[in-house]
Amino acid sequence: MPAPRCIVAVPVRNEVDRIGACLRALATQEEIGPEALGIVLFLNNCTDGTAEVVASLVPALRVQVRVVERDFAGAHAGWARREAMEAAASWLDETVGGLDGSAPDGVILTTDADSRVPPDWVARNLAALAQGVDAVAGTIALDEGEAARLPEALHARGRLEGAYEALLVALESLIDPVAHDPWPRHATRSGASLAVHLSAYRAAGGMPALPLGEDRAFVAALLRADARVRHAPDIVVVTSGRLDGRAPGGAADTMRQRCAMPEAPCDPRLETLGRALFRYAWGRRLRRLHGSGRLARTGFWAPWLRVPRAEARRIADLASIGAILAAIEAASPLLASRPLPPRALPRQIRAARLVLAGLRRGARGLRLRGPLAAGRARPALGRASEEAGNA
Repeated sequence: MPAPRCIVAVPVRNEVDRIGACLRALATQEEIGPEALGIVLFLNNCTDGTAEVVASLVPALRVQVRVVERDFAGAHAGWARREAMEAAASWLDETVGGLDGSAPDGVILTTDADSRVPPDWVARNLAALAQGVDAVAGTIALDEGEAARLPEALHARGRLEGAYEALLVALESLIDPVAHDPWPRHATRSGASLAVHLSAYRAAGGMPALPLGEDRAFVAALLRADARVRHAPDIVVVTSGRLDGRAPGGAADTMRQRCAMPEAPCDPRLETLGRALFRYAWGRRLRRLHGSGRLARTGFWAPWLRVPRAEARRIADLASIGAILAAIEAASPLLASRPLPPRALPRQIRAARLVLAGLRRGARGLRLRGPLAAGRARPALGRASEEAGNA
């Protein structure tokens, strides 16, 4: 059978009850031939019968599956995902090259063993990549049955956080728009749904082997390398809503902590409206300075952001605007992350709705074109985002 052009990398640890649903969902993808799709299952430190379940399922699947089993005392989620994606990259390297002898640019996708992708997941990712981007981040929804068992207080907080995040994304899309990642979009960067061209994966240095947050760190590395990342709202993966997760510090731990500590800070990307607007406005200004070749004139920006002169000169010499923006954010005390306490969310939501409505009215008055200005589009992010769209 010919080598596939798309490989799905799945790190797996003790998922005897969920790996079957995950694997069957991947193996029955629509709009892509079975010869074009491959799956890497990276089984690490499995002790619950997962390997036996996988062995019983794989022979009946119509797609190619490679199973890698590893026992490693220092294993963690980021290491496992990196190993799975490196195995996928090596498989793609086996593909016969084109006329110039170089290997074609295959696609690596990744999801989690406790997640179920929709039947058109691969097709939607490929369609998004075909629009000229280098990587695609999908979004997630909790399994309804497991979510129903979570405390209502946790759902209530999640609705507030979702509403505020959607408002911030809408504001950023209007203030500092990015052509390849237009509205509607989202802000999720989860290993449950990522797709990336092999060349972009390599340019970013591969998946970082971090104990926690490897997925966000990977997308950040892509952006530093000026990869075009699309946050596609139409790609939604169902993932576990359990509280007994396999990755320390992961989503399950976060939910369990919030059950025990209701006032635990929000996600770092949720900050006060004033700080968010400051960040977006400066992102827009810095991009424009870079585009006009004036970023090296550091007096335009460094004193305002309290970046030392020598550090500003070093930053201005970086090769990509993505690396420049990341370095400025790291160097400026005014751009440091300060997460919100959850009790502040209602007030911030009300203020954000007012600002967004005002900016949209101003955009219409200036006859700006596009879905945000015209108010024709709504974010496909669920109920919280619909509330933001009604601002």
